[in-house]
Amino acid sequence: MSNNKFHLAWFLNFVTDDWYGTWGDGGRDWSGEFYVEMARDLERARFDYVIIEDKLMVSTAYGGTMEADLRHGVNPKHDPVPLAVLMAQATSRLGVVPTMSTSFYPPFLLARLCATVDHLARGRFGWNIVTSAEDRAAQNFGMDRLYEHDERYAMATEYVDLVCQLWDSWEPDAVVRDRSTGTYVDHTKVHVVDFVGKYYKSRGPLNTVRSPQGHPVLCQAGASAPGREFAARYADTIIATATDPKQMRGYREDIRAKLIAHGRDPDDCKVLFLISPVVADTVEEAHAKKLRWMSDPRYIELVLATMSSITELDFSRFDLDRPLPPVTTNGERGFLEAFARRAEGKTLREAVIEDGMSGTADLVGTPESVADRMVALMAEVGGDGFLITSPEKKLNRRYVTEITDGLVPALQRRGAVRTEYGHERFRDNLLDF
Repeated sequence: MSNNKFHLAWFLNFVTDDWYGTWGDGGRDWSGEFYVEMARDLERARFDYVIIEDKLMVSTAYGGTMEADLRHGVNPKHDPVPLAVLMAQATSRLGVVPTMSTSFYPPFLLARLCATVDHLARGRFGWNIVTSAEDRAAQNFGMDRLYEHDERYAMATEYVDLVCQLWDSWEPDAVVRDRSTGTYVDHTKVHVVDFVGKYYKSRGPLNTVRSPQGHPVLCQAGASAPGREFAARYADTIIATATDPKQMRGYREDIRAKLIAHGRDPDDCKVLFLISPVVADTVEEAHAKKLRWMSDPRYIELVLATMSSITELDFSRFDLDRPLPPVTTNGERGFLEAFARRAEGKTLREAVIEDGMSGTADLVGTPESVADRMVALMAEVGGDGFLITSPEKKLNRRYVTEITDGLVPALQRRGAVRTEYGHERFRDNLLDF
């Protein structure tokens, strides 16, 4: 990591978030206006990108009904792609990365959509690649259940290979706009793909002009063993979770070794660790704030319902005052394994209250003390940055401002993050350091 700088990004959902809190907007506005304002704030703070998570179902995993999922506002959530377009139109440097599933988008449709939006975003579009992890989502698309976890990654590998070939079906200089010959596109520089795989088949080429970045920035959350291999093969940036610096460093070193094994420069893929900083004017106030949030009687069921939605496991059946028993899933296995590691030696209640879903701990304090801790973590881990997300259902204008106007300036004063963008396009800024 050159210049001792690291990257910042933000992880969010297009949901009603702090709808019952003191500082929320009541969850009434689905126009995206709040998120557009947030995108401008993130760009002002010189974030690399914002990623918009997605799920394609209302979950019944917790308790076997939709009640907890809907009562706590885990759902509804809206399609992230139109929101990404709005956010891109309101900014000029921030990367926008919606989530789209390889299990449900036809490859040609997704490749065409990504190329189009990369033009609309002027070279600042990314794709968060997921395979989806919920049978309930599969049932919304006419399937009884999803394919097995590892086979989903085998399918995704073939899927992304096809999508990349479709993006490359137009050579960079195919559009000539030659008035003397009346030629807009040189047809010899647009190629059929004739892709025939085990799972997918497509003739090609795309009928869209090659996107400004060639390939949009690819993001992936490689946590399980197949997920890590997949991320190392394709990802330009990776969403990572870890409990402590040792695990963070181990994960990053493993990913970098896999990148080299795939013939890639490991510096071309940025591993960003998921965190939920809590900042206030004093350390005591920050800890008191987090304690208030965690003590909310709704909080435990909210987190467990959210985890049930993600993993397809019914967390309502586990005793809150006993350790989490050994569990497996065909859902998001990497997330489950990461939470199980964080829950070791704790009751389930303690694991939720003390750690919840916030990832790396010890980021509670003043902007200055949290900035010092983040700088120390990156020095110990080796790079590449952090992906900030609000604690469960605590995303509001106040939280965003505390990060963009409090924490980020403290990091900038330490020379840890950028104060200006170096480039116009997403990938170029991501590779700047």
